[in-house]
Amino acid sequence: MNASEVRQQFIQFFQRNGHYHENSSSLIPRNDPTLLFTNAGMVQFKNLFLGGEQRPEKRMVTVQKCVRAGGKHNDLENVGRTARHHTFFEMLGNFSFGDYFKEAAIVMAWQFVTEVLALPVERLWVTVYAEDDEAYRIWRHKVMIPSDKLVRIASHDNFWSMGETGPCGPCSEIFYDFGPSVAGGPPGSDQADGDRFVEIWNLVFMQYDRDVNGQLTPLPNPCIDTGAGLERIAAITQGKTSNFETDLFQPIIAATAALAALDPQAAQQQPQQRVSLQVIADHLRATSFLIADGVLPSNEGRGYVLRRIMRRAMRHGRLLGLEEPFFYRLVPTLEAVMGEAYPELSASRSTIAMVIESEEKRFAATLGSGLRLLDEQMARLSPGGVLEGSTLFTLYDTFGFPVDLTEDIARDRQIQIDRAGFERCMAEQRARARAAWVGSGDQKIAAVYHQLLDEGCSATEFLGYVTEQARGQVVALLDHTGCRVDRLASGESGTVLVNQTPFYGESGGQVGDSGIMRWDGGSFEVQDSQKPTPELIAHRGRVVQGQMVPQMTLTLEVDTGRRAAVRWHHSATHLLQYALRQQLGDHVKQAGSLVSADRLRLDFSHFTALTETEIARIEDEVNAMIGNNEAQQTLLMTPEQAIASGAMALFGEKYGSEVRVVRLGPSLELCGGTHVKRTGDIGLFRITNESSVAAGVRRIEAVCGTVARRSFQRDAQTLRQVAERMRLVPSQILDGIEKLMGRQKELESAVERARADILAQQVEQLRQQLLVVAGVPLLAATVAGVDIKGLRDLLDRLKDRLSSAVMVLAAVEKDKVVLIAGVTADLLSDQSRRLHAGDLVRFVSEQVGGKGGGRADMAQGGGTRPEQLSVALAAVPGWIQKMVQEHG
Repeated sequence: MNASEVRQQFIQFFQRNGHYHENSSSLIPRNDPTLLFTNAGMVQFKNLFLGGEQRPEKRMVTVQKCVRAGGKHNDLENVGRTARHHTFFEMLGNFSFGDYFKEAAIVMAWQFVTEVLALPVERLWVTVYAEDDEAYRIWRHKVMIPSDKLVRIASHDNFWSMGETGPCGPCSEIFYDFGPSVAGGPPGSDQADGDRFVEIWNLVFMQYDRDVNGQLTPLPNPCIDTGAGLERIAAITQGKTSNFETDLFQPIIAATAALAALDPQAAQQQPQQRVSLQVIADHLRATSFLIADGVLPSNEGRGYVLRRIMRRAMRHGRLLGLEEPFFYRLVPTLEAVMGEAYPELSASRSTIAMVIESEEKRFAATLGSGLRLLDEQMARLSPGGVLEGSTLFTLYDTFGFPVDLTEDIARDRQIQIDRAGFERCMAEQRARARAAWVGSGDQKIAAVYHQLLDEGCSATEFLGYVTEQARGQVVALLDHTGCRVDRLASGESGTVLVNQTPFYGESGGQVGDSGIMRWDGGSFEVQDSQKPTPELIAHRGRVVQGQMVPQMTLTLEVDTGRRAAVRWHHSATHLLQYALRQQLGDHVKQAGSLVSADRLRLDFSHFTALTETEIARIEDEVNAMIGNNEAQQTLLMTPEQAIASGAMALFGEKYGSEVRVVRLGPSLELCGGTHVKRTGDIGLFRITNESSVAAGVRRIEAVCGTVARRSFQRDAQTLRQVAERMRLVPSQILDGIEKLMGRQKELESAVERARADILAQQVEQLRQQLLVVAGVPLLAATVAGVDIKGLRDLLDRLKDRLSSAVMVLAAVEKDKVVLIAGVTADLLSDQSRRLHAGDLVRFVSEQVGGKGGGRADMAQGGGTRPEQLSVALAAVPGWIQKMVQEHG
């Protein structure tokens, strides 16, 4: 029976027994923040076991993809060296949530093993927890297992717990005996660690709830959780003693051997070549499935585990003589083996291959040099010697060698490594990096974030590229002043930091996410998400209900509608920049951007305003790229590789040793933001404004998706309203406006003529008030119903009509006096009189509680005491008389 048949027979058997088939969940456990990867079938059902989720199905069956590499569940160093250790494996499982219990679980497991798989009964052994008499009786008297093959195990191996507290219970395991030709003894014996007896199925009877004191209380609805390794069962059904000899691995091993020009059968007889072939086959599976589930190689969290797996496989390729990138060429073989069972492999095949090839090329550039350095350092050591931490750090930092890769190589020469020394070098590097980091924009980083990192706070793992909901664990709380606190109560504002989050922290022009954090009995409204350091994402908001404390587990939910709108606008910004360069020229460079849920703004270098035709062409090109509905692709590269590939770097971004490169249609840019899956998801693009920002810098503002559609709807509504007001149909509005504008010009001309007539009348009336004082013509008068501009016009007209005069005109406007004074040219040139408009207006202004001044020929002033205006104007003749006498 091949592996595919085992997988299908398992599902069908339990479906016949009333189980609902649930598809495998992602390798990223979004409902359990304590796990790096999904490592067992029960992970996706954790909330069902804990009672936090209810479903109508009480019986389920799954074939769950799992990864054990990193964290406390780490089989990486043993993979390839043993018959059954894997980084990626498939877990067959059946589950009962308060439905059947021990007897039914035991009977169904036995039926599947002995009837469906037809394994010889005489080769099967069973273990039970030493104190579980109920399970022992069922196996002994219901299933009729001989007492010499039914073993009580007293150790913790046969008692399973979800954590320090919570659901737990005894286990029962089924073992297969490969026979005396394989070394090892039965379970429970001193030789149990050998390969002769292999566990093929573990039945967990979840029947207790453990409290903080270790007290066990029976659960009201006990549950069943079982797990059987597909790879182990396939080996048995195919008559093999090693999982790597099955049809799950042999096609990959044969393809790898062919690339290395090796005979696959002969190579597997040679110990070192066999290990390398098995490592590559195993690691290809883990690598491909992790990438398909959205993990990309990086230097943090899950991405770093993936990088370690990939680089370990690449190093083993080098041991087989594969100097050029080869790993990515094995992806089609894996798809042929597992693509039918896991359609995501086929759907992501090109992305998987591109990510692997990019990582291979990157590592190939330093692998040879790093190996030479390592060989030189190890040559100085004898077996049992210790490789210095500084060497480990150089290999890691300069040549990209994960520490466990170096340890793997050193182990082959019986050399140990100074891991503590490596950690000291890493701590020193982090300290240097933090000292150099001054924050984004003008904002300085608060000391509390540096303190958190110095105390060992791990980087926030961002899950938002693949999900908008996840579980996270609180690592720190800050109050509204930024001080660290041990709790946030209902109604209080503050900042929450968690170990992993789907919330995007504001950076690269993209605004931060908002949403909600929930827990049993409470919630926290996330109003904004920021990136105070490159390592951390800070969630700012307010406790709506309940109380938050460190270490509590939260359900994190991004506002999906807002995130979708931000994605539209961010992806459209990339397409816009591409269209600008196509339409205007390669001189166009981004000079700044803002990407939010309701608009985008792109500042770019260009020397002139865009014409209406250019704007229309740019808009059309962006919408054409949207209509092509091409898939978005993301790769990780070094900045140098990205630029060499033609990717556009964004203004103001600080790039580390690796960058995300986003391809959207023909656009290729360095970008860490969130984007649509296909360009068609943007829907619609509309430019709303084009303007100048500075010399040589233009700005385009635009909207996308439903925001763009609503903007068209608003404009259409406004157009209809205008048409209704004008009593026209929309198509006649332009002609109607032209007529209105013509009529307005006629009315404005008529008003101007009437104003000129009134002004002429006022001038004639004022001329009648002209006096002669000391031989000087003087006009000092109040004018009703005019402002300062009106007074200025009157003064200009009076100067034209009066060949010689001193004039001061006043008006009262909003309980304040405004004044203007003027002196004709002939009097200015008369040195015997020295009459100055600025002096005159200052004299009058002071009497009405104000100030004034200006040129000799014209000056302005005013005051706050209009009741004194008549007295002030009456004093002007005396002022003229005095000036003439003083200078005559």
